[in-house]
Amino acid sequence: MNKINLLEYRPIVDIQEHIVFANNGNVILCYEGNLPEIYSLSEKDFEDMHGAWFQALKSLPIGTVVHKQDIYLKKTYASEKLPNTTFLEKATHEHFKGRGHIEHKCYLFFILTKNKALNNPKYVN
Repeated sequence: MNKINLLEYRPIVDIQEHIVFANNGNVILCYEGNLPEIYSLSEKDFEDMHGAWFQALKSLPIGTVVHKQDIYLKKTYASEKLPNTTFLEKATHEHFKGRGHIEHKCYLFFILTKNKALNNPKYVN
């Protein structure tokens, strides 16, 4: 396997806010998404969100690569923000204090490519 020295071949030329300029001419737009919890939407809300995604992705330029990355982090709940004065508030505070949960982050990358190899039919949907 060949190794690439990143000091000689810098894949990223510049980063400006949420835009990455790659050495090969590609432009990558990066966004963090806040999506609803799974199964928390009604059927109508899900259909509306699906329609919005469909229209947004349909309007992208030909040859655009879309990459979605989901990251799940194990966290412990910090109950210091909860009120802690009445009996029920104290019980809720103690119940959730230090309890584990999973935090979800979603990142969307839109790659406007100059590389014709990515327009190969096996990569195009």
